[in-house]
Amino acid sequence: MKETGHNPDGLDNNQIKEAQAVYWNLTTPELYEEISRRDEGVFSEHGALIVATGEFTGRAARDKAIVREPASEKHISWGEVNHEFSPDAFNALRKRMIAYTRGRDLFVQDVLACAEERYQLPIRVITELAWHSLFARTMFRLKPHEKHKPEFTVINLPNFRADPARDKTRSPTFILIDFSQRLVLIGGTSYAGEIKKSIFTVLNYLLPLAGVMSMHCSANVGERGDTAIFFGLSGTGKTTLSADPERRLIGDDEHGWSDSGVFNFEGGCYAKVIRLSPTAEPDIYRTTRMFGTILENVVYDPETRALDLDAATITENTRAAYPLTSIPNIVPESRAGHPQNIIMLTADAFGVLPPVSRLTPEQAMYHFLSGYTAKVAGTEKGVEEPEATFSTCFGAPFMIHHPEVYADLLGKRIAEHKVDCWLVNTGWTGGPYGEGERMKIGHTRSMIRAIFSGALAQIETNPDPVFGVHVPVSCPHVPAKVLIPRNTWRDLEAYDRKARDLARLFTENFKKYAGGVSEKVRIVAPLID
Repeated sequence: MKETGHNPDGLDNNQIKEAQAVYWNLTTPELYEEISRRDEGVFSEHGALIVATGEFTGRAARDKAIVREPASEKHISWGEVNHEFSPDAFNALRKRMIAYTRGRDLFVQDVLACAEERYQLPIRVITELAWHSLFARTMFRLKPHEKHKPEFTVINLPNFRADPARDKTRSPTFILIDFSQRLVLIGGTSYAGEIKKSIFTVLNYLLPLAGVMSMHCSANVGERGDTAIFFGLSGTGKTTLSADPERRLIGDDEHGWSDSGVFNFEGGCYAKVIRLSPTAEPDIYRTTRMFGTILENVVYDPETRALDLDAATITENTRAAYPLTSIPNIVPESRAGHPQNIIMLTADAFGVLPPVSRLTPEQAMYHFLSGYTAKVAGTEKGVEEPEATFSTCFGAPFMIHHPEVYADLLGKRIAEHKVDCWLVNTGWTGGPYGEGERMKIGHTRSMIRAIFSGALAQIETNPDPVFGVHVPVSCPHVPAKVLIPRNTWRDLEAYDRKARDLARLFTENFKKYAGGVSEKVRIVAPLID
């Protein structure tokens, strides 16, 4: 077996002995050379790498499963999200994957998750594609390889497809996690996001057991040292709003909240770039024109290699993976103090939620557990009308423990550090999707800045008659009419009907948590006539 690069301890511990060549911890330029040599991608006019992920342009959530074993099974919320997989089937599939590596080239990256040293997780990512190795190097954190002893390993072989009848998988695609062996197996998909999200899932299991709140959120910090975290699902503006030139970015997607403060899990960002604006999102836009950025499924001119970020010919879920250092205004150590503000983002396509409102601690726990946003036409196959989406803790596919575990941790942190909590709607105003218009990002930024300055916390509020959240009567640089969604609709009766419809959806969704939360949280549900 030929080996290139620094080899800390070989792959014998994973029983990989007959690969043709193993490339250890190649740098970004070295991986560019391997990617070019193997025709795995092309390079844009400015030097970014452009790759196609084939059949899967997003996560295969239904194909993820967890091995049911004695040490972890009591902690896991089994069901629709966390499917169980047998240890015997996992081990048999692992052997078939090892056999598949015979005579093939492999790439290894030894990396870390978590910026706070007490909770760092050394990871080894073994891939068959050079660009996946670059993705791992970009998205995780680096450290001196000679000290690296992996505590979790990811084996990612996208061209290996399972046989469902033989391997007991749901389909030829699989993302399997075994906490007892500290091993992740991925196959049948080239979507690189599975690598990062599998480790996020692992951290969502490990960290709460150590008393650390794990969060699907972005985070930044102001000049006064005031930390803020942004919860939100895809398309709500989590990455865009946290990349604020007036504040320093801690990270855009995954964080922990320990007794010491907030820390990033990652060393890179993974941003949606469909219709990315050089004026509204200048920092992220610049990364699409940089050497070292990976662009997934972005349309380009085959002759000039110029990008067309507006095109959704392949998918709406076009992505850029880039190092945090590509953003000019970052926190180099990726850590900061306890947050002063928590902002929960939603893109309400029904156009009925206020653009900004203050939440009591109980309302914050309610909306955290609800994790509401809405899908709109064109973002997903078969979606023709707005659809309410509720994703527990703003990240249901990655949550391992019962939701109340995360909500209790959040509630304790909010109370201990007296954090101000806000709900910000980046969705529609003046009517639902198709009739109203998307909230102006300038207005949203003004609301966020008023939160950070402390000005909004000093302004009188009124409770929304349906949702109960506390709506400011004014906000600097935002027209007063915009703050009350009902006032932006021409047909007030239509607004009332739509608001009641959404309130009913909230109430129906929350029934599954009713037995696990306090009465104080249950009673803040929206009012239904």
